[in-house]
Amino acid sequence: MAHTNPVPQTDTNVTQLLSRWSAGDPAALQALIPLVYAELRRLAAGNLARERAGHTLQPTALVHEAYLRLVQQHSVDFDSRLKFYAAAAQMMRRVLCDRARHRNAKKRGDGATHLTIDLEIPDHPQSETVDLERLDDALSQLEQLDPRKVRIVELRYFAGLSIADAAVTLALSPATIKREWSVARAWLASRLRHEP
Repeated sequence: MAHTNPVPQTDTNVTQLLSRWSAGDPAALQALIPLVYAELRRLAAGNLARERAGHTLQPTALVHEAYLRLVQQHSVDFDSRLKFYAAAAQMMRRVLCDRARHRNAKKRGDGATHLTIDLEIPDHPQSETVDLERLDDALSQLEQLDPRKVRIVELRYFAGLSIADAAVTLALSPATIKREWSVARAWLASRLRHEP
């Protein structure tokens, strides 16, 4: 799975605006969006590219829905651009899963929303198509056991952060991120293989 690091052109400005927004300055959010929009759209496109053909949600709509959920947060504390992108990726995951649950409730059966996931596990196909709702359920189960591993999956899979950037975001060593990412992928692969 190839990961590219989010690198806004004005990283210092982004960090300053995030700090002002976290302190309650609504004007900072308005100034922030044009600086981060392209990266948010790239994250959205990456998430949507893994879905099965035929989905109707476009990257722009996914960014807008995730943005609305972000601005509705009552207390935000983004002290870095990486934490902001991690939160945005988490919101995109929630939007996609909510939409999948809604569609699946209407269709039940062959109409389930699927996406391609690359778990990079030995003796496991390089990538396979899984039901997005099942993946979300598996992540929710893993969160009950180890919330940090779920944050790592969100950072690596949904936000596309590198091992190094995920380590900075979670204030952990790269070795810890690499080890827990491997364990989380193995756990998810096992869960997704054995659940109907």
